[in-house]
Amino acid sequence: MGKTWVTDGLAVATRMRAHSPFLARQMDRFPDVASLLESGDFEGAWAAAQRVAAADDSVARSLRRRRGAVALVTAAADLAGAWDVDRVTRTLSDFADQALEEALAATMAERYPDAENRGFVVLALGKHGSRELNYSSDIDPILLYDPKTLPHGEREDPADAAVRIGRRVSELLNARDGDGYVFRVDLRLRPSPEATPIALPVEAAIGYYESTALGWEQAAFIRARPAAGDIALGDYFMQAIRPFVWRRSLDFGAIDAITDISRRIRDHYSQGQAFGPGYDLKRGRGGIREVEFFAQVHQLIHGGRDPSLRSGNTREALRALATAGVFEPDVAAKLDEAYVLFRTIEHRLQMVEDRQTHELPKSPEAMDNVARLHGLEDGDALIDLLRPHVQWVGSNYDRLTPAAAEESLSHDEERLKAQLSDLGFADPETPLARITRWRSGTIRALRSGASREALEELLPGLMRTLAAAPDPARALNRLDDLIGRLPSAINFFKLLAARPGLAEMLAELLSHAPTLADALGRRAELLDGLIDTSAFDAPPSVAILAGQFARLEEGEDYQALLDRVRQRVNDRRFALGAQIIRGGDPLEAGRGYSRVAEAAIEALTAATVAEFERAHGRVPGGELVILALGRLGGGVLTHASDLDLVYLFTGSFETESDGPKPLGATQYFNRLGQRITNALSVHTAAGPLYEVDTRLRPSGAQGLLAVSLDSFARYQREEAWTWEHLALTRARPVFGSDSARSALHAILIETLERPRDFDELARHAVKMRGDIAKHKPPAGDLDVKMVPGGLVDLEFLIHVTQFRHNMAFDPDLRTALEQLVAAGHLPAALVAAHDLITRFLVVSRLVSPKSTEPPEATRPLVARACGVESWDALLESYARARQRVSDAWAAMAAPFTEET
Repeated sequence: MGKTWVTDGLAVATRMRAHSPFLARQMDRFPDVASLLESGDFEGAWAAAQRVAAADDSVARSLRRRRGAVALVTAAADLAGAWDVDRVTRTLSDFADQALEEALAATMAERYPDAENRGFVVLALGKHGSRELNYSSDIDPILLYDPKTLPHGEREDPADAAVRIGRRVSELLNARDGDGYVFRVDLRLRPSPEATPIALPVEAAIGYYESTALGWEQAAFIRARPAAGDIALGDYFMQAIRPFVWRRSLDFGAIDAITDISRRIRDHYSQGQAFGPGYDLKRGRGGIREVEFFAQVHQLIHGGRDPSLRSGNTREALRALATAGVFEPDVAAKLDEAYVLFRTIEHRLQMVEDRQTHELPKSPEAMDNVARLHGLEDGDALIDLLRPHVQWVGSNYDRLTPAAAEESLSHDEERLKAQLSDLGFADPETPLARITRWRSGTIRALRSGASREALEELLPGLMRTLAAAPDPARALNRLDDLIGRLPSAINFFKLLAARPGLAEMLAELLSHAPTLADALGRRAELLDGLIDTSAFDAPPSVAILAGQFARLEEGEDYQALLDRVRQRVNDRRFALGAQIIRGGDPLEAGRGYSRVAEAAIEALTAATVAEFERAHGRVPGGELVILALGRLGGGVLTHASDLDLVYLFTGSFETESDGPKPLGATQYFNRLGQRITNALSVHTAAGPLYEVDTRLRPSGAQGLLAVSLDSFARYQREEAWTWEHLALTRARPVFGSDSARSALHAILIETLERPRDFDELARHAVKMRGDIAKHKPPAGDLDVKMVPGGLVDLEFLIHVTQFRHNMAFDPDLRTALEQLVAAGHLPAALVAAHDLITRFLVVSRLVSPKSTEPPEATRPLVARACGVESWDALLESYARARQRVSDAWAAMAAPFTEET
């Protein structure tokens, strides 16, 4: 802090008398308190400060006297280093709460002595709201009332009563006499203060903040809280406007508004910009407000998704943002250090004469006086103490605003073509045509002036990023398609303008991943999910994901859940696709896709079961169990995978449900299964989710959608075809109680491990693989699933080997392969072949969904994702892997191949 803290109360008292006329007066007014301070007993002095008012004092005089004593004790404890800045500001804020509460209670007692004190709440905003009130501060409350519960006279309108209450409270706190005043009250932060009464009905205020409020008002409510009066009413209001403050789908117009305020402040206080005497410590460049705004802008960006970032307290917010990885811990530490110093010196400025000032004095004598109050030698030492922090904070804050020197692309066509060429576009005519069309206003998303203005602000950086993309023409064309599908482009452009790194990522996604580009065209807000670096972490466990997917806001119902799950699942799937494009391991992404799908099944099935039970009750002794097969059963999906599901139920099929509309067990679970299929697959307003394939159930499409576990076991014993037993090698329960899952798992193990005629099974398997090859030929050499030596051959090879040796029945294909290799039943080289082919499959579903050769610019990305250094090297590795699989499958199949 640039000074040596002392605890010598007498030395502190001497310093206060020498350099603060205001504090000297308070020492004379409260000699008992001053005596305790001089002895160094700050806690005793604080207790004495609470007792300075006389028993017969009015509320106003009592508060004024206590305020003077509070000011004296907090100043002395601050100057002595006995209290840190947090305790000082918290103490001042708590006294403001107490003063408001007492003034409001006195007002109610005066006007409505027999009525309950309810229906009127004081919201604290700004530093009071965050409990960071400075030494000589205004308070900026918003006054709200509930017309239904507010006490009022028999012929008095509740609106008039509320205004009179608010005016009287302000008068009690504002009024000055020989004892001073309590607080200056500024009510201008309410909506449209020039046109609205000082107290507003709570529902009208909610309507305003939901529909009309400006961006700076969004930021103001980061630090808002109910401080006095009907706290429950205040909590109701804060809960109602929470979506306005903390938005998951961000409106970057709000962030523009905040940074615009800061730019205007810099302009308006230009005389306070030059650091030195006269510098405005609060509003000046690099001052207190820029520390606060830097934290608040990042809170608005990330707080909608992460409630841990919503603290109104600036220091707490900085720590939380650093912990969450929003910015570097070093940045938070430097901002915190500067903030503590600035607030401390701000207090010194205000202690001199209890003035709400933030400006360093202009005269050398006054500057020396403030410095010496702080414990420094002179004003030069104070300037030297502040300078590096002011400079660093100002430079850091500049990162939030676009560089002033960057020009917009010219509207002149020839100059624009030259600029595009300079940026690196080989054919500038194509981007020029796109820009001309965007500017024309013929595209729905760009019809508003605000949208086109946002576009113009973004164009220079966006074109530069697209020109540097791996495939500029492809990225530009896909961006054009994306914009054409948006209902409005303004938030999309403002998002990219606010986070330049996202534009680079977008260019990469558009260059390489048509699947993700199509998803963005349906929901541009998917890009919001990539703001936070945690989007590139592996998804958490199924249980955690399911809880996140199933979470609803108060008042939302089952239909809302269908939308919520789609939004959250597709956010996750999009992020997993982006992970692959940005260099993540496709195998890990595939496992992530599987956990996301399983969590979606868990969330939607649980909700659908609960909804179904409301109408039909439960089947005694029966419950639904869902069996996953195929890639979901194996735990590795691609971005485009269907879900292969079988619905089963425990208990007897003869039982009937116990609800208002009872159903027999079979009919009950078949209807329930259809509902779950619809919940997983139907398109809602939030878009699609998964395609569900239930054809692997007993008897296929001709069989019941859901059968009992007993029927399933009997079918597998007596009727199932060889291909159905092969399919069960990748089966696992994904919904049901632990006991139900265990019972189903036992049926699977019994089916797979029971003695069988292996030669017959192998002949059927080999014929089946041949039929697949005949009826579903590969789309080309890069159809890694269907091509000879591809993933289907490897799956058949593993499954037949499992049955040959009656072992390794793990649904995870790689785990099963490793067990077979360890036992010496398959060549070890197949593990690497499996990994390469599976990675190739997962990444190709993103970059070339039709299994064709990826574009030239995308080939290095595919190679990198598969763990090799180049496209040519990938083709060589792929050929070797296919050959190894082909050789092993041919050796396995040869004895069982029927001659034609």
